Parts: sequence; structure tokens; C-alpha cells
Amino acid sequence: MKEILITKENAGQRVDKFVRKYLNDAPLSLLYKTFRKKDIKVNGHWVDIQYILKENDCLRIYLSDAIIEEYSHPKIIEKLPFPHQIIYEDENILAVLKPSGLLVHGDESEKRITLTNQVLSYLMQKGEYDPSKQHGFIPAPAHRLDRNTSGLVLFGKNLPTLQSLLELFKSKEQITKTYLALVVGRVNKDGEINAPLLKDEKEGKVRIGSVKEGAKEAHTKYYVKQKLNDYTLLEIEILTGRTHQIRVHMASIGHPVAGDPKYGNFIKNREFKEKFHYDSQFLHAYSITFHKVEGPLSYLSNRTLVAPLLEKEERILKQLPLNERSEESR
Repeated sequence: MKEILITKENAGQRVDKFVRKYLNDAPLSLLYKTFRKKDIKVNGHWVDIQYILKENDCLRIYLSDAIIEEYSHPKIIEKLPFPHQIIYEDENILAVLKPSGLLVHGDESEKRITLTNQVLSYLMQKGEYDPSKQHGFIPAPAHRLDRNTSGLVLFGKNLPTLQSLLELFKSKEQITKTYLALVVGRVNKDGEINAPLLKDEKEGKVRIGSVKEGAKEAHTKYYVKQKLNDYTLLEIEILTGRTHQIRVHMASIGHPVAGDPKYGNFIKNREFKEKFHYDSQFLHAYSITFHKVEGPLSYLSNRTLVAPLLEKEERILKQLPLNERSEESR
């Protein structure tokens, strides 16, 4: 039997999620069998999987010491370099400038060098995260960026913060996210696109579809920043957070993101790559503005975090002929 006192850092999550993280090598069948047999108790009472743990709860897992030892292994954090600019950091949040080409989470092509692993290594070296003691919570990003999109990524250092960030990004009512995108062609004025998006899992692509066929609402606003020869720099605000939303919406009006390998103009992409040696889409998560925020992150109300363009993107803009500068037209 294992007895665990729930700390402030681990409170506020469902008991089954905590147990899954604590017994991180255990098969799901064993975990849910343990719940069905009522071998998971809190404060001496059986609880179902939806019970929300509270600070100072006493959790008991009625499995043998041998089974617990076999399936409970602290996450191994490799010491990795952390070459990224920190946009903002406090005891709750870490805001990092991610370069293009780096995954936020691992996939089949790369599991080791990811932004998340680098952040965990950074926090461990600072003494703010100890995987041998924090079985039930791992600092994590509150949102994702595509591998070849650069910009601002927010991490929650503790569970209440991560839950608050996830809710903010889900509701989108108390935050505004903006991007900078270099798009093909001349965009003469600000505009907006309200077109539902449908994800094709087989193709790994997204297209504009109808609500009847299952497409989800997608709303994008864009503002002209700079008019360049053959290109326009836009500031883009997304009111919904759909997969590839900006890339598909801009392509749908004939102004795909420069360098976009899935939805772009392939002739212009080849010219762009040959001229600038640039292998990504020119899309950058530029800023996140917190409006009136409730709860543990209320101190961030009316604050904007800004991630400047990286040097290689700035260099491209300086090399492109500038016809006229267009200020923000809000």
C-alpha cells in the first residue's frame, strides 16, 4: 500500500489522472481495475475516478509495494541546453520564444530535442522542478505551435496555473492572440475571414468546409503592416484556434503564407527558399494579451507579452523591397 499526501501543486486534478501520472508505467487496464475494486481511497473512503483531489487529502493506493515500485518511475529529465529567449517568467508562468524547426512536443521523428524537454531541463536546473518528488504534475505548455511556426509559447509551472491557462486558451474570451505572417501577393486593406474548417486525418491537411459535413467555425482578422514587392506583412488575430487556421484561411483568399509547404504557392516557395535559404512558413506567434482575467492569474490582467521576430525573419524583411509602410489600422 502507498500513502500519498496531496500537496498544493497536485491539488485540483482528477484522482485518476494523478494516479496515472504516479504509476506512469502501469497499463491502463491495471489502473482502472484498481478503481473498480475500490483499492483507491481518499481520506479513508472509496472515490470514483472523477473525484477532484484537494490539498492535504490523504490518497491510498492498495497495491503491493512490488507492483508500485515496478510501475512508478520518476520522469527522467536529460540535461539539455536552453538557447531560447525568455519573454516573461514568474513563479507560475514561463513564456518562451520558440524558433521555427523545433517541436513543442515530441513525435515519431524526434522525441528528445523538443521545447518541452528543454523547458523541463531548464526548470530542473533552476531547482523549480524535481521529477523524483513531483510524480503527479509535470510542467507543460498551455498551447501548441506547429513545428515550423516560431513565436510565443506559454508554460504552466504548477497545476493551478496550467489549468487556468488551458481554460483561457479554450474560451478565448479573456485573451487575444496575434501573429505576424508574410503572405504572397499584395494585400491592400485589412479584412477578416469567417470560414469553417474541416480536418482530413488521412491527408493530414485542413480545408474549408461546411458545418453540415462537420467543419468547425473559424474566424480570422488581418491587418496590413507592410506592403512589399510581391509580399505583404500582416498582423493576424485569431478568434478561434483551429488547426492550420491562418495558413488555410490566407491561402483561401489567394494570399498563402510565404514558404508554407502544405497550402502555399509552390513556385513562389521555391523562389523564396532559393533567395533566402528559408525552410519554414513565415508565420510567427507574436503576442498574447490578457484582458480582465479572473482567478490565480488575475495579476496578468491588461498585460501583453510580445515575442519579437527572430533575426532570420527580420533579415528577410530588410532584404525585401519596401513599397510603402502601412501602420496598424485599428
